[in-house]
Amino acid sequence: MDHLTKAGRSKVMSCIRSQNTRPELEVRKYLHARGYRFRIHAKHLPGKPDVVLPKYRLAVWIHGCFWHAHRCKVGERPSSNTEYWGPKLMRNVSRDVSNKRKLNKLGWNNFVIWECQILSPTKFARRLRTLERKIESLGGVRVKLCGK
Repeated sequence: MDHLTKAGRSKVMSCIRSQNTRPELEVRKYLHARGYRFRIHAKHLPGKPDVVLPKYRLAVWIHGCFWHAHRCKVGERPSSNTEYWGPKLMRNVSRDVSNKRKLNKLGWNNFVIWECQILSPTKFARRLRTLERKIESLGGVRVKLCGK
């Protein structure tokens, strides 16, 4: 049973952003500082990936663990209203898989960064280094910026 009124729940849900979240901004800041240029929320691609590096045909997805049903502590499913949340989250997962397949068919690579990886500075740094290695494997050469 929801402890909030319908209006209260609506207000809470309206505060949940889907674009330009803190994790997205951190990833974009990292890429930009290393000289990579990218587009955000590319509407012309399936699923509108969060960050797109067109030169390398790489789509970067920054997934919230709850909304994309990641199997981690952050992504725990709610114990109430399971008849709503179960199918809702599974539709999200199914849509994610479909969008990534479509991108692969168009010749794009996918890279996912999970919210739980971002919450841990060590895991986040490791995941960002993995992203950079992925870009380099696709022909990316890191631009050395002044003094860095």
